[in-house]
Amino acid sequence: MEERFFATFIHCYFIAFGVIIGGAIIGSIGSFMTGDAPVTSITRLAKSLRIWAIVAAIGGTFDAIANFERGLDGSTIDVFKQVLLIVAAMGGVKSAILLLSWAVQQEIE
Repeated sequence: MEERFFATFIHCYFIAFGVIIGGAIIGSIGSFMTGDAPVTSITRLAKSLRIWAIVAAIGGTFDAIANFERGLDGSTIDVFKQVLLIVAAMGGVKSAILLLSWAVQQEIE
């Protein structure tokens, strides 16, 4: 494994983490301005942003699909790296949701 992969791995984690935290908090400010309950909005937004955080973290382009295609042609290390990047993004999402659920004292499913 090359050194650049580990940097990308950490970036994926924190990008997904930031999308959930930032999206939920900024979205709740918008809910507060329109008269809705911001805490309820945080939980709803965090739930709905999960998949988008993962997509944003892995790049949101066809590079992920191209890596999987290369893996089918015999380069399995690319598939393994891509799976690890997705796992890192999922870890960032889970960490952010856990932090938000602690902050708002509500269960985020």
